[in-house]
Amino acid sequence: MEKTQLKVSTDLQKFIEKFEPSKFKMMTKGIEIRGINDMHRNITQAKDLIERLDLKLFVSHNAEMLSYGAFEVNFL
Repeated sequence: MEKTQLKVSTDLQKFIEKFEPSKFKMMTKGIEIRGINDMHRNITQAKDLIERLDLKLFVSHNAEMLSYGAFEVNFL
């Protein structure tokens, strides 16, 4: 079975370097940031960083992700 290497976009790499998530999972459409205690504060910081750096990314979250302290940062 061939293992697929996921490519990290320049915008996503900039986000990871600046946001410095302690735990994240690479996905085909972006990353899932895990182990968040203060969800509201971290989502707000992620959105502010994306806007400030003019990155082509967006934050996505739902009730299921909230149950395990996670949110996603995806490509536009």
